[in-house]
Amino acid sequence: MRQQPVTRQSAYLLKSGQFFTVNSKGKNNQTIYDHAGGWDALYRHTDIFYHACLADPILQPLFGQEQPGHVEKFTAFTAETFGGPDKFSKEMGGFRHLIDAHRGFNITEEQRQRFVDLYMEAADKAGLPTDKPFRDALKSHVDFGSHVAKQNSNARSESELHPLREVPKWNWAPDEEH
Repeated sequence: MRQQPVTRQSAYLLKSGQFFTVNSKGKNNQTIYDHAGGWDALYRHTDIFYHACLADPILQPLFGQEQPGHVEKFTAFTAETFGGPDKFSKEMGGFRHLIDAHRGFNITEEQRQRFVDLYMEAADKAGLPTDKPFRDALKSHVDFGSHVAKQNSNARSESELHPLREVPKWNWAPDEEH
């Protein structure tokens, strides 16, 4: 699925050639958030994913012990990214909090890829939609986000951080109906 930029300032090119932008609605005005099933579906997905990470020998060192509120914060971030409520930015510290939370973790490529794999497996277990446009959006979202987190976790200075400073908004390809 090809993501379309709204403006040069509001779009980032992904390695896959896809874009994410600040526009998150498709032709019929359905957001990815709505298509996924809204808050409850994304919360269910995040809960399954988070607990898989806690139990995974590759990721557990990054996640440590279960943290109260982590599932809600991760769900809020994902919801906002997919066109849902902006609770993460307005009530949970926003993107700067996310940058600071990953600093110093020194995420490896093996950990980044395992994160992506478990995220996609959790989508199946949570019963999220299986249509290709949705799964492409979900995969590009977690793949991009994990690259940003890896870069930020290894940054030794502000200048080494990824340039993204706001919650990204994913959108549907402009020529696809949803």
